[in-house]
Amino acid sequence: MVTVNEFRKAQLAGGPATVLAIGTVTPPNCFDQSTYPDFYFRITKSEDKSELKEKFKRMCNKSMINTRYMYLSEELMKENPNICEFMAPSLDTRQNIMVEEVPKLGKEAALKAIKEWGQPMSKITHLIFCTTGGVDLPGADYRLTKLMGLSPSVKRFMMYQQGCFAGGMVLRLAKDLAENNKGARVLIVCSELTVHTFRGPSDTHFDNLVGQAIFGDGAAAVIVGSDPVVGVENPLFEIVSVDQTIIPDSDDAVCGHLREVGLTFHLRKNVGELISKNITKSLVKAFEPLGITDWNSIFWIPHPGGRSILDAVENELSLTPDKLKATRQILWDYGNMSSASVMFVMDEMRKASAKDGKRTTGEGLDWGVLFGFGPGLTVETVVLHSVPT
Repeated sequence: MVTVNEFRKAQLAGGPATVLAIGTVTPPNCFDQSTYPDFYFRITKSEDKSELKEKFKRMCNKSMINTRYMYLSEELMKENPNICEFMAPSLDTRQNIMVEEVPKLGKEAALKAIKEWGQPMSKITHLIFCTTGGVDLPGADYRLTKLMGLSPSVKRFMMYQQGCFAGGMVLRLAKDLAENNKGARVLIVCSELTVHTFRGPSDTHFDNLVGQAIFGDGAAAVIVGSDPVVGVENPLFEIVSVDQTIIPDSDDAVCGHLREVGLTFHLRKNVGELISKNITKSLVKAFEPLGITDWNSIFWIPHPGGRSILDAVENELSLTPDKLKATRQILWDYGNMSSASVMFVMDEMRKASAKDGKRTTGEGLDWGVLFGFGPGLTVETVVLHSVPT
């Protein structure tokens, strides 16, 4: 007879969870940040708000964002004018779009990741789907399973309404699944659309303008598994440790409310300061066991939440400009895509490392950190070990 302990040991993987492939996609509609204020105030019929438009222009100019991608097109906005008003009841309209389109965009990213992985789709054992909007029953995880033709017995996990820190959270969950289920191959999909947050400007709610200036749409997929098959799978990063914490006195720093008008959000002006003043604690907790105290000796994959956050972190930790290069590039090219963003940064880093002839996927460095920041304020800290190219 096999004992429970023996059976349990047989279930465990032999090595750490590893990122095996990454796929990223965006919707086709690309908006140039320099001309976006003119488009935004025209499509929302707010051109009479000249002072507010000038304020919005300054926000866009300072954002360090060049382009953003959105599912919403001018045609779709004109067909659904309630989306363009500031506080018009519009949840049904937004939901009808999100429920259909979030899984579809996620499918595109997943297929790219699976193609890079090079293994049959039937080997996917677990699915983690993460999105901030489009709540429905059955969920986006179910819809994606049907769209892709995944096994009906794939073990699904649905993560709704988590926000920007969730890119780290899904890696934390995937690590546990991969390391505690021998042979598991976990497909993570983060698919984010701004359909639920897009709305016209307001003279009194400036938080809304900040969101309209920085958020974009995108989907990313990552395949995670332990014990990569030699010669078949090509590991990119090992997921060494994970942690989550809530920053003190930050309850209302970033929050969202799903109402009849869609998803509204509130942002405190000192979000960057709150994150930067508390980030050292997370770094020390994560890297002290490894004997690492020099934050410039590791590679960085933080969530590109916005220029002010990145500047505050860089200044607080005296990071050299190259440390946040990959994150700033993603912010420049795509804006803030919520949970999908850090996956885009991870993809950017490994591609740039290969292009520059670095010896590892982490810009030539062995150890690195992935940070997710979001509502709470919640911080996800993921220690990564890069794999030789």
